[in-house]
Amino acid sequence: MNDYPGKDRRKLWFRGIVLAILIIEMFLYTWCRVQYLQFGYDIRSLEKRIDHLVSLKNELQIEQARLRSPERIIQIARKQLHLEMPSPYQIIEMP
Repeated sequence: MNDYPGKDRRKLWFRGIVLAILIIEMFLYTWCRVQYLQFGYDIRSLEKRIDHLVSLKNELQIEQARLRSPERIIQIARKQLHLEMPSPYQIIEMP
């Protein structure tokens, strides 16, 4: 029946090794797929954060322009600091 007694044992080891390789390959594929999906989620989260920060930057630039407005500065100088525009005789021109 068998050519020699170790033949069945070798077949069993060979099948076991092939099965182990297939199982390891499935685990590696699953791990790679999970990592791929996680990176996708991370990228999308960072894109949302970038969009939010760009929007915030634009809002802050508008606010900065409003705060630097000459009309606003004149208004603060008059109301809070009680300053007035100098009269012509108070102005001294430097050469």
